[in-house]
Amino acid sequence: MTLARQENNFNQMEIRKISIGPDYKSGGMHYLVGQSVLNGRHTIHLIKYSDAHDAYQIYIEDKDEQEVLLWKQFNATMPISLEFNIHF
Repeated sequence: MTLARQENNFNQMEIRKISIGPDYKSGGMHYLVGQSVLNGRHTIHLIKYSDAHDAYQIYIEDKDEQEVLLWKQFNATMPISLEFNIHF
C-alpha cells in the first residue's frame, strides 16, 4: 500500500477521542464523542480532521435545538493524540 493511500485511509477513520496538550495524563485536555459539555447543554457530536484548515475540529450538538455547531479547532502545531473507533 502506498503512503498516499495509507494517509487517505487514516483521514477516513472515525475519531472517538482527541487529547490535546504536551502531557497526556496530567495536563492534556480530553474530548470524547458523546461527552457532555457547556454545563450539560451540549454534547460532542463529531471530531474530524479538516484538510482545508489543516486542523482537528470538534463539533457539538445543542440538546434542545438539535443544531450542530463548530465548537473548537486545534491546528497541527499542538501536540495531539487520537483514539479511533474500531468496529469488529
